[in-house]
Amino acid sequence: MLTLRYTQKLLKDMKIVPVEVEEVPPSFSWHANIMQLNRKYILFVNDATQLCLMLGGIRSGQADKLVEKFRAELTAYLLLEGIKKQHIHQYFLEAGEVTISRTNSKSVIGTMNEMLQYNLVTIGEFDDLHERCHWLNTAIYKPIDYKKPIDVFRESISTRYS
Repeated sequence: MLTLRYTQKLLKDMKIVPVEVEEVPPSFSWHANIMQLNRKYILFVNDATQLCLMLGGIRSGQADKLVEKFRAELTAYLLLEGIKKQHIHQYFLEAGEVTISRTNSKSVIGTMNEMLQYNLVTIGEFDDLHERCHWLNTAIYKPIDYKKPIDVFRESISTRYS
């Protein structure tokens, strides 16, 4: 099960009630929060790898559109990062249906806050969100032993599906 763990702020904005979920493998768990730069964005961070994805163009109450756009944009971003299409397909196939839940990891929320700070000091420096995500995903973070999130995700997905 692919679990999107929304902060209280995002749950309220999307006007949805979260579902309590049991243990989910960290690679299929993503934390999400609203981020305000020059407009509203949604920041997703993978629990296992700290890989981030930013989405724009989602209005309040568009929960279904957010889930749909998350899948599409994650696929597009991973392809740009050179991850094989069949590995991405296998990831979503194994992940299964999407469930919306509450946040459960202070560590991931801490990484999200760190990414937010990086974003605030780089407003206007990137042409598109994929370029910004690439920059964030090539920074090093303590929870993944000072490795780059894209490298950790790439290694994880290629090991799992090769």
